[in-house]
Amino acid sequence: MFDIGFSELLVIAVVALIVLGPERLPKAARFAGLWVRRARAQWYSVKDELERELASEELKRNLKDAQDALRDTEQRIRDSARETERQFEDVRQSVRDDAKALREDVESAITPPALARPPVASPDPAPAIAEEGHLASMTDTHDAAAADDTHASDVDTTADLFPPKEPR
Repeated sequence: MFDIGFSELLVIAVVALIVLGPERLPKAARFAGLWVRRARAQWYSVKDELERELASEELKRNLKDAQDALRDTEQRIRDSARETERQFEDVRQSVRDDAKALREDVESAITPPALARPPVASPDPAPAIAEEGHLASMTDTHDAAAADDTHASDVDTTADLFPPKEPR
């Protein structure tokens, strides 16, 4: 610490013996030892307090980093959930569009063009199908026309092609 060698300590001891004398030298040595012990104790106390403060600061910094990482992860999960919901809605809409196109294709294939009735005022034919429980409700008008037509025996009714569904 102070870089004092043995020879320097020996010179200090000889000077102290000459100045203080043999009676007061032991008391002075004890007093010097007491101050050295107090100084060391104070130094270790400050050192320990400084180390505890540094450890506390490091713990706070680690806690803050962990909280930031948790927030980032939570935000990424929320963004991923939103993206998944958006993709699900896109797929759902695509399936609805495909089902509507398929329904229209099936209806146009089942209903002969001469017997087709004008389009229903509702924008979505699904409620009419859901209410009746089968596809025949959309083409019931050709049953009356089939009695007048001579080739009605060649055309089957939709009730013959698609039996009604059982209620769930």
